[in-house]
Amino acid sequence: MTTAAMPAAYDPRYDPLVARHPGQGSDYAPTYWVATAGEPPADDGPVTGDLDADVVIVGAGFTGLATALFLAREHGIRATVLEANRVAWGCTSRNGGQGQNASGRLYRSQWIARWGRPTALALDAEIRAGFETFRSLVAEIPCDAQPGGHLYIAHRERKMAFLRAEAALMREVFGYDTAILDREAVRRDYVDDAEACGAMHESEGIGVHPLKLAFGYQRLARALGVKIHTASPVTSMRSVGDVHHLATPGGTVRARAVAFATGGYTSPGLHRSVEAKLMPILSNSLVTAPLTAAQLEATGFRTHQFITDTRTLRHYYRRLPDDRVQIGSRSAITGADAPHPRHLELLVAGLHRKFPALRGIAIDHAWWGWVDVSHDMMPRIVQPDPRTTLYYALGYGGNGVSFSGHAGRRLAERIAGRAAPSLPIYDTPLEYPNVLGVVRSRHFAPYRRLGQRILYRWYQLQDERR
Repeated sequence: MTTAAMPAAYDPRYDPLVARHPGQGSDYAPTYWVATAGEPPADDGPVTGDLDADVVIVGAGFTGLATALFLAREHGIRATVLEANRVAWGCTSRNGGQGQNASGRLYRSQWIARWGRPTALALDAEIRAGFETFRSLVAEIPCDAQPGGHLYIAHRERKMAFLRAEAALMREVFGYDTAILDREAVRRDYVDDAEACGAMHESEGIGVHPLKLAFGYQRLARALGVKIHTASPVTSMRSVGDVHHLATPGGTVRARAVAFATGGYTSPGLHRSVEAKLMPILSNSLVTAPLTAAQLEATGFRTHQFITDTRTLRHYYRRLPDDRVQIGSRSAITGADAPHPRHLELLVAGLHRKFPALRGIAIDHAWWGWVDVSHDMMPRIVQPDPRTTLYYALGYGGNGVSFSGHAGRRLAERIAGRAAPSLPIYDTPLEYPNVLGVVRSRHFAPYRRLGQRILYRWYQLQDERR
């Protein structure tokens, strides 16, 4: 059975804080990646009866597919993957394809402030290993890779002091060849972003077509015997002794171990270990029509490296291989409000501020998706209770394109009985997020958005002041 069956309609208002699960067999969001990835590989179709499995992975995005791949490739364990909709339906087909030498939303200076220099150095070594895992996977899979690094642009002059300090720390403490560029160097050698006051350049970074990469993971995993059941949401779960029973519309799947890899699409009733442990936040993205030669000259897009600006509500953007511009930033607070045109208009306005020559350019693709933000802006790849064979890898904060591959490798090791490195991202479980001092509790999950609205307004005021 394959993904050729007619999918259900895509629900643009889906909201993980209120929906019991993200659908069943729903079509993809209308992303550029979906439009250009080609025919999806074969999968194993929906669950159609009760099944037994050694390991079940819930979620067929980057993390779930990588976990299944490494379980089979490095440990000889053939997992069963359960996906509510279609392979890579959630975060994996809705991101910007930026593969950074990073994970989570914290800078390395913040690692030192939070955990001290020795732990920060050890965490950096692990993140570097993660980037090498990502690099090796990209080398196996045709995914329109664009290597060269990452440009972190100061959108206001006052942000240059921060970038200079961070670049110095990256060089002197962590040994990177991070460089500071002035305004003229950015515009001469990289891009004529009208807001750019300078930039920090990191040499490690690979832009990818994320859905082509995910489909590559899928092909590799299935070739090793992994089963991937689409249109099979987990509607409930209970444990009987050492066996976990996962109910789907087509039957119950019994497993000795279960790993959750559901990202920003983690349902409130999935399991108590992950319930309300993430703050789902919407991000908008668009892709323009191909730029003409005159538009390329006017925008000064000399680089295909991906770019981020220094706003808290950041913009991330790049020139794609077919000369389109992809740009993303924040979106609505709730799923119900996500389709309102003002959110796309806000992103288009950001594109025009940066590149006035693109006023009036056609927007060929526009979409939004949920980002899984953890309580401390860093991911967790853990077994929350050592007495129970349940695991998860969640909380990338929108920066999981590269590290999710390595997270899958580490998650596979844990499932196979190997210890993870002693680091905060492996040693401590997710906690309930805290917004504006609200008590950490699953009961307060719907009310976090009140704090989010206030924070967004504050961030916007801070981001745009001169």
